[in-house]
Amino acid sequence: MSATTPTISTVWQCPQDNALEAAQQFLAAHGVQFILAQFVDVHGGIKSKSVPVQCLPGLTTDGAGFAGGAILGFDMSPQDPEFMMVADLNTLVLMPWMPGYACIRGVGMVGDQPCEMDPRNVLLKQAERLSKRGLRLMTGLEPEFYLLKQDADGHISPFDSTDTLERPTYDYRGLTRNAGFIEGLYGALTKVGLEVYQIDHEDANGQFEINFKYDEAVKSADNMQFFKMAAKEIANNEGAICSFIPKLSATTTGNGMHVHCSLVNEAGDNVFHDASDPSGMGLSRTAYQFIAGVMAHAEALAALLCPSVNSYKRLITGTPAAPSWAPVFIAYGDNNRSAMVRIPYGRIEVRIGDSSMNPYLATAAIIAAGLDGIDRELTPPEPQSLNFYDLTLQQVSELGVDRLPENLDLALTALEQDSLLAEALGERLIASFLKLKRQEWQDYHRSVSEWELQRYLTFY
Repeated sequence: MSATTPTISTVWQCPQDNALEAAQQFLAAHGVQFILAQFVDVHGGIKSKSVPVQCLPGLTTDGAGFAGGAILGFDMSPQDPEFMMVADLNTLVLMPWMPGYACIRGVGMVGDQPCEMDPRNVLLKQAERLSKRGLRLMTGLEPEFYLLKQDADGHISPFDSTDTLERPTYDYRGLTRNAGFIEGLYGALTKVGLEVYQIDHEDANGQFEINFKYDEAVKSADNMQFFKMAAKEIANNEGAICSFIPKLSATTTGNGMHVHCSLVNEAGDNVFHDASDPSGMGLSRTAYQFIAGVMAHAEALAALLCPSVNSYKRLITGTPAAPSWAPVFIAYGDNNRSAMVRIPYGRIEVRIGDSSMNPYLATAAIIAAGLDGIDRELTPPEPQSLNFYDLTLQQVSELGVDRLPENLDLALTALEQDSLLAEALGERLIASFLKLKRQEWQDYHRSVSEWELQRYLTFY
């Protein structure tokens, strides 16, 4: 009987001792030649430098240098010191769809200080606030996306041309006829330790959701950015486009990214859970205070969780649940998907966000808002377990329930007026975010859409 070669794990586990040596051995065992040193800009766009694997020691000490003035939203000038991404070995991940490559993230530095414009640093700061209280935020992010193709004339359609059902939700053919992409993405994610637990075809033609296991907030945001990169590149290899656009058309369901949240203590216990909760939702006093904080800052949070002009084409009223599923009312309720916060027993789900959000900034903002609720011991209003889609705006108003901002401009104004979030996330970063997004809003209003041409070309 011939001896078998032991399998070398593709999941990197960073040891406490001799981490650099262990990482070099791990990379050598998998034939890695290049490491992509990565960070994200204010929009959440992934930026990288390719670093030869033998330069890993320098990457963990001095870091990889970037011209800060060239990074969107970093509010840096040509004469400023370089932005240095100093790698954290805990974040090392193979790129299974691209043999010979790995990627790594870390702390963005300018001089000898963490860069206040680095979104990951912003989340690290909020995670540190929790850590000082003996707490960690666990998050599960649920990305929805479209798998599309584009013809020579620029026309966009589902990658699977047979995906034409009026209500394709959960249709098995959406999975079987896109198996090449799904299997490739699933394989890449599981090889690096992301535990995928379900995959489904969503409400719109060409729309999917892939769910993987929750994790600590920073790790979860790292995982989401890896997921986006993997999904886009594997789709491209299949000749497809993976799009996270919030709203593809007026008649299709938008791409949400719901954020499941639970606070855990040093023992790993969920401090949001209380089985004695008389409401039956299994929530503790801390959870209710956290919810109240999120609701108190809801309008400003919208700017960070729904950060594009297109986002507000998803946050619409006056339609049944089927073409929307996006909550627009500042309310919470037991398993209520029509409210901005759903309670899936013992934890909370913030449902307003979409797949265009920067997960680092969005999660940091949720922590800051929730901690404000805890620190001020806020009490949320009564839960609403009715279907808001069935109500008129007048009926909703009579319940004392407010609406989220109807467009990016209103959301930006709310963020501009929210001093708590500015202080928590950094006034300089918020000012840069507002500047970029105000320009986006202005550019949008200066453009002329196909709708306008069709409506007004010969109307007057």
